[in-house]
Amino acid sequence: MGKATGQSKNLRGKIGSMIYIQRKDGTTVVYEAKEKSGTPVRSEEQMRVRTQWSNLGAVYTQFHKTLKKGFEGLEAGMSDYNAFIQANVGVCRVYIPKWIRLNGGCVLAPYLVTRGKMPSVSMTRNAGDVLVSNIGVGGLVISDETTVGELSAAILAYNDTWQEGDQLTFFYGTQSIDEVSGTPRALIQGWKVVLDVTDDTVLWNECSPIGFSTVDGYLGMGVAISSAAAVWVHTREGSGSSDLQVSTQYLYVDSAILESYQNEAAFQASADSYGGINTEEAFLDPRSSGRRASTGSASAGNSNGSSGANGSNGGNGGSGNTGSVTPSGGGGNENQNQNQNENQQTTTVAAPTISGDTTFADTGTVNISAESGAEIHYTLDGSTPTSASATYSGSITLTDTTTVKAVAVKNGVTSAVASKTFTKSAGGDTPGGAPGDVN
Repeated sequence: MGKATGQSKNLRGKIGSMIYIQRKDGTTVVYEAKEKSGTPVRSEEQMRVRTQWSNLGAVYTQFHKTLKKGFEGLEAGMSDYNAFIQANVGVCRVYIPKWIRLNGGCVLAPYLVTRGKMPSVSMTRNAGDVLVSNIGVGGLVISDETTVGELSAAILAYNDTWQEGDQLTFFYGTQSIDEVSGTPRALIQGWKVVLDVTDDTVLWNECSPIGFSTVDGYLGMGVAISSAAAVWVHTREGSGSSDLQVSTQYLYVDSAILESYQNEAAFQASADSYGGINTEEAFLDPRSSGRRASTGSASAGNSNGSSGANGSNGGNGGSGNTGSVTPSGGGGNENQNQNQNENQQTTTVAAPTISGDTTFADTGTVNISAESGAEIHYTLDGSTPTSASATYSGSITLTDTTTVKAVAVKNGVTSAVASKTFTKSAGGDTPGGAPGDVN
């Protein structure tokens, strides 16, 4: 600790590694802050999930609560934000480092933004890079004189699944780079129209021509899509006062920067900014890597089949690695046995192991492991997983009671189904804090 002099006498608080404190007598003292110890480090599986939360939360916030009721049929206690996170984490992976989150940045990605039983609005990019929906409008050419009623009549006439009173919403997001800080920034806007053939309001007074224009007899964008994201959503009031029927929609994204935040380098940079990955593994933990590790007490197997791992000899010929014992009747030649095993066709695959606390309050974390070389596929909706189901790549975060089912696939062979139910007991409803928060 020392006394500050000159202009530094006017400083207060922590600046860099130094802390400035003003005493009652008017003098200012300065001392170096102790370096924090125990920075949280997490496994790679945990980090692959946590590093996705920042961008998911940032994009969700850009919708300014307009996605409320965007996920149909949520169970009691399940928030729209939780549903958005659960639908996209591990499916559309985008990794941004902490400094981008702190600068208010985010990267637009083809996230699932609504989910329901209504038919989806499909989108096609034409030769002019204009995004066109499958919502037919016939011969209507939308102009600055077209009314809401005229658009409503055209949609109802050319689309069997639409009804008067339905709402058509268009979301449009732009992607840019801050010239000063290099932060990727996004801005999402939304416009909506309720189908009413008697409404004589000028359409473009309520909605932007960006999403409400005519393209070859269909509703489309009024501009080419570039460094942007867009989606149309179809909604309808349900039978109950709080029910809402929704079409399942993904953002269509055109972005020159998206790929650079989805690769392995982006993940490592994001993980490092949040404390890094804990690479230590417990050798005795079956869920750690399947690598063999020699120990001082395990001697190599020899020609008479003795095993340094367990001290036996003869029938159980040994290898030089702890926990590796040759098949019954084999000799002690590890290389020979290894080659034989590699050449054998896989005929059966063990079912994967699903682990994690089966009861949780706010969020639950599920890990799935399988035998070496096997690929894991899983479902969260109770259906039976197949090789076409979602591929497991890291810890799964649950926000509601869920039955997790998984299979292991190796050399075209699928294992039996493993299943475990994780029950939410009580507690808050946002994983890891506020949207985009990574502790």
